[in-house]
Amino acid sequence: MKDRTILMVAHSEWRERRLAPLLSARGYQLEWRCPAKGSQLPEDIENYAGAVVFGGVHSANDAESVDFIRQEIDWIGRFVDAGRPYFGICLGGQMLARALGARVAPHPEGRVEIGYYPITATEAGRDLFPERLHVYQWHREGFELPRGAELLARGDAFPNQAYRYGKLAYGLQFHPEVTGEDARSWMTEVPDHAERPGAQSVEDHAAGIAQYDPGLHDWLAGFLDHWLAASEEARESAPVRADPAMAASGPRRQG
Repeated sequence: MKDRTILMVAHSEWRERRLAPLLSARGYQLEWRCPAKGSQLPEDIENYAGAVVFGGVHSANDAESVDFIRQEIDWIGRFVDAGRPYFGICLGGQMLARALGARVAPHPEGRVEIGYYPITATEAGRDLFPERLHVYQWHREGFELPRGAELLARGDAFPNQAYRYGKLAYGLQFHPEVTGEDARSWMTEVPDHAERPGAQSVEDHAAGIAQYDPGLHDWLAGFLDHWLAASEEARESAPVRADPAMAASGPRRQG
């Protein structure tokens, strides 16, 4: 049934090994699309239980030159404006910010976050985050907080780490879906990562896997329970719509 289906939007052939099993264990079907490989995102979205948009090698600022990034940002805006549950991770969180009119940009000093870094909960985020949580990062750009959004967690080099727009749309800067095995693979695939300003050494990166990966798994499981419960509550209380097609207009943009 579509109302138990989560749309999973990836940007490569990589399939993560944490979030998908957690969703499946909670009784949801998964439908994968990859716009970078030519997949079209669905126009009829009313009966999806939600959408998860993952990270990737592109920038949200590639909308000016890469067709699928521009089309995906437009789709995200319409999806969220229609009141659908959305969960954006790294690039997915940055594209949501762009769809809502906020800026995405590199760190002013050219720093990156690669490895495990602490974030702290804001007052608005205390129902979702502990006071302090070490999370996995791999990015060189960050997002401004969109107008009307609530900041849920802060970091040091990149202050905006998690936000909520409305009741059902979330954007994260970090990667809770990345397992320790994934992180080791990424380190191998990009051997010069530790040379980038702000990145952790290979040794600190590896130590972080052992120390922080279990807690990140537990945090994601709890977050999904919260997000899915809110999504189901919203679906049960929503009025029946005669036309399930996605609304043509997107959310208000910042001017």
